[in-house]
Amino acid sequence: MRGILRFGGALVCAVIVGCGGGGGGNASPAPTSTSAAVTVTVSPSSPTVTIGGSQQFTASISSGTSPNWIWTVTPPSGWTGEAGTISTTGMYQTPYPAPVTVTITATSSSDPSVSGKTTVSLTPPATAAGPYLTVDAGNHLHAISPLIYGANGWQLDAASAATANFSIVRWGGDATSRYNYKLNTTNSAADWYFENFNGMNGGYPNPNTVASFTDFMSAADAAGMQVMGTVPLQGWVSNSNTNNNAGSAPACSFPQSTYPGQAKYDGSCGNGICPSGSSCGTQMTCTTSGGCSLLGDSNVVKVSSVEVLAPACSMSCSAAMPYGMSASQTGCVQTCTEAKMPTAAQATTAWAQGTWSGGWAHSIATNSAYGNGASGKGVAIWDLDNEPAWWDAVHRDVHPAPSTYDEVTWGGISTALAIKAADASAQVSGPVIDYWWNYFYSKQDIENGWGHGSPCYQPWSNPADRTAHGGVPMIEYYLQQFRAAEATYGTRLLDYLVIHAYFAGTYNGKSVAFTTAGDTAEQVARLNSTRVLWDPTYTDSSLPQPNYFTDSNYTSNCNVPAQPPQVVPMLQSWVAKNYPGTKTAIDEYNFGGLESINGAVTQADVLGIFGQYGLDLATLWPTDQYSKQGPANEAFAIYRNYDGAKASFGDVALASCSTTAALTAACVPTAAAAADETGQGQVSVYGALRSSDNALTIVVINKTFGALTSGLSLANVGGIATSADVYQYSSANPAQIVKQASVSVTPPVSAGKPATVSYTFPTQSISLFVIPQ
Repeated sequence: MRGILRFGGALVCAVIVGCGGGGGGNASPAPTSTSAAVTVTVSPSSPTVTIGGSQQFTASISSGTSPNWIWTVTPPSGWTGEAGTISTTGMYQTPYPAPVTVTITATSSSDPSVSGKTTVSLTPPATAAGPYLTVDAGNHLHAISPLIYGANGWQLDAASAATANFSIVRWGGDATSRYNYKLNTTNSAADWYFENFNGMNGGYPNPNTVASFTDFMSAADAAGMQVMGTVPLQGWVSNSNTNNNAGSAPACSFPQSTYPGQAKYDGSCGNGICPSGSSCGTQMTCTTSGGCSLLGDSNVVKVSSVEVLAPACSMSCSAAMPYGMSASQTGCVQTCTEAKMPTAAQATTAWAQGTWSGGWAHSIATNSAYGNGASGKGVAIWDLDNEPAWWDAVHRDVHPAPSTYDEVTWGGISTALAIKAADASAQVSGPVIDYWWNYFYSKQDIENGWGHGSPCYQPWSNPADRTAHGGVPMIEYYLQQFRAAEATYGTRLLDYLVIHAYFAGTYNGKSVAFTTAGDTAEQVARLNSTRVLWDPTYTDSSLPQPNYFTDSNYTSNCNVPAQPPQVVPMLQSWVAKNYPGTKTAIDEYNFGGLESINGAVTQADVLGIFGQYGLDLATLWPTDQYSKQGPANEAFAIYRNYDGAKASFGDVALASCSTTAALTAACVPTAAAAADETGQGQVSVYGALRSSDNALTIVVINKTFGALTSGLSLANVGGIATSADVYQYSSANPAQIVKQASVSVTPPVSAGKPATVSYTFPTQSISLFVIPQ
């Protein structure tokens, strides 16, 4: 995550006039006009609006010129949820969950005494017929990895971990790139004034206290979660504690005493940016054309070099480099030496202990309290740093130059080699890239395109680094070199291809990730955007085709068409082509709304997709503290702890389809057969076989704002039971999953016919059927 403190739980409103009144408008309507001469009429009067829909309102006055109107929406007294939103033009969008009524008020922008209002009745849609649901018990797709049900340790608390029963927890994020395991110190980088601090404040096991990495590991072990750690590749870690022997002032990269006149300060620590036109110390002068960045060096920054055997890079500048400009624009030159790779015979445990990351892995693997990666108490997987696309921004004090193919690839290989030599059972994941363009180009290429790629100035406009590496896309090159390194060293150095996948959809021009649920239109956008993970028909304008000049779909037009990302199949295709046997992972993602039933439904859909399409590992990055996003925890619990006693969803994925018409052939839920998922916009279905007791477990997710009745067809079942247990999470009880009355299962009427279940699924709900056989 680029923002360790960037994403909080602040309410994000789609309304114009404010965030009061349950999130939909001002806390109370403007007073009704007391002037007998002017009457304000809001039309339509006392309408009924179906939840999930919208209504256009207009206002008029009995005399005089109609003013500009300020529109507000308020809920009834005592309602604590959302009221919906209303635009500056009077377009009202409903909320969910919804009160029985809301009040719409139009107030003159020039005279608050001139106003009128109307009461709107909100009603749910009538129960309707839903899609056809099919689970084929005879078509076993693959094993479902338990590691897809993971979380990041940032803001995770013990109670939430127990409810969700997460399988794996990740120690990751910007600050982990600078963590010093020997001193238990790190640096917050650009996320918080480049300050050093003790431990990892905000992490598991208690986000309100400071924890060390070993505290984190011990707590994860006690909770039954595997551990995923992060090792640095950039070559720097924090080397001092927070007081730096100078009272209570933290050590930081840009102290005010050295660099006066910075734009913002936290005490005596600056943010490393000067206001336009001002001077910050003797090492740089800002231009008048925008803000600037200071470039710290080893004499200023309270960090020490880390031996990772990565290519050693340095930056020399004839003038200080303004932040946001490429090095070549300012007379800066980066020089790198090649990675100092040992021979296969030299890559011993003793050699590994002499490196930073190898020494860290060795210290854990040989500690009787933890053990090696296979012990169940040690570090199971090591991430190779975090988000290299933003090293030159987030970590610009120590890494001012954009990352390159060689730095990320060879730094990763050399660090992975040290980890494996220190702990042969530990697994390694990389390159931990989060940015769409960085999947295909180095950050150096991207900035070259932005700065020098005439006429389009796009990331693909000047890809010198990619061209120098045979035109191979960044991640594919990374995989190819790790495959070659395996041949050289006789051991696999990359176990997981891992990315960060922040692909939530947009609403009103803004991402729905890291937001509250919003109105029903935003909720629909959130639910729809899970299709980015698998659907070949889904595109997003912010995810264009890579557009390298040798691509078959290359265009010289500056407006590049969108490309269906199909994120999980995309990862799998890269692996199949370049390094077979590598597992696939997404260790940061967020679709927003996690405090709401909408976010829970979305999260449950994401987990179902991960299982059905065969992702190997995933860890959620929270919107806020996990304790404040209880609904998201329940979405995990439906798969991992639905009865409160850690009963789980099945471990073998079954072919499962949601269709708008009854299937006449076998259910084939693959990315290549999207026609068999035509009902996904309304209802998702994910079936599995639980190998421990041979039970069928089926999750059904109603994404709509009304109840839907669907038939569930169970193909190729054997001696199936005549009733199913049902567990459900919905807005009817947002605090927990509730066991419902059992439902009848109609056995097959003849050989080759399916068993069937008919059920009415409540509005925005997650239902789990457990059927013995």
